Amino acid sequence: MEKTQATVPGSDLPPPSANEKQLLLSRLLARLAHEIRNPLSSLAIHVQLLEEDMARADPNLRGQSAGRFEIIRGELQRLETLMLQFLNLAAPSSVDLQAVDLAEVVRYVCALLRPEAAARNIELAVVLPENPPVISADPAQLKQALVNLIINAIQAVERNGCIEVAVRLDRGQGMFVLQVSDNGPGVPSERKTAVFDPFFTTKPEGNGLGLWIVQQIATAHGGVAMVDDMPDGGAVFTLQLPLREADSHG
Repeated sequence: MEKTQATVPGSDLPPPSANEKQLLLSRLLARLAHEIRNPLSSLAIHVQLLEEDMARADPNLRGQSAGRFEIIRGELQRLETLMLQFLNLAAPSSVDLQAVDLAEVVRYVCALLRPEAAARNIELAVVLPENPPVISADPAQLKQALVNLIINAIQAVERNGCIEVAVRLDRGQGMFVLQVSDNGPGVPSERKTAVFDPFFTTKPEGNGLGLWIVQQIATAHGGVAMVDDMPDGGAVFTLQLPLREADSHG
């Protein structure tokens, strides 16, 4: 079912603009991050206390619980990272520029999502230039943008299809391009702008935030996010960002 803007029943108020929805969502993300932080801190403290208690337990029990504590600490760290991403998205102009191996980012994200694609019988292919550059970008935001684009493509294809993730360089224009193309149903021309609006989605699995986040990340890096049709059907989403090459030895 398609989710679009609508007026409130019985009200003459117009639907909120994209900027108004963006402001509302930024405030929501900031509040959500704040609400996560408090119980997260409490959990971390109690896990540490529990580990201290277990240090006095039977050695066999300590051995059995060690792996479980490692999983708990890892998941707490993952929640901490997610909270920081929420805060970054609430203030998308903030980027932490670092030297980023572009090929490594693409391979990492594709390896992360390949099992989900395979479960739907979707081929996930990667096309990299001969010498992918080390660029200056925010690695967490770049990974998040690519994750969102691939998940969007998986949801569009649904089953039995193919997705290609490609990196292209245009040193003449000082840009690099991340493209995610699929052989799904494509995006109608009248929706090509709307797909980047917060809360807009045409997919039963979608929440209308993934592509908006991609656009926010692109803007924060001084770039753009676009969508177009594939010649043989399907859609191609393009993340075009300034090519700031970094010293790979720095």
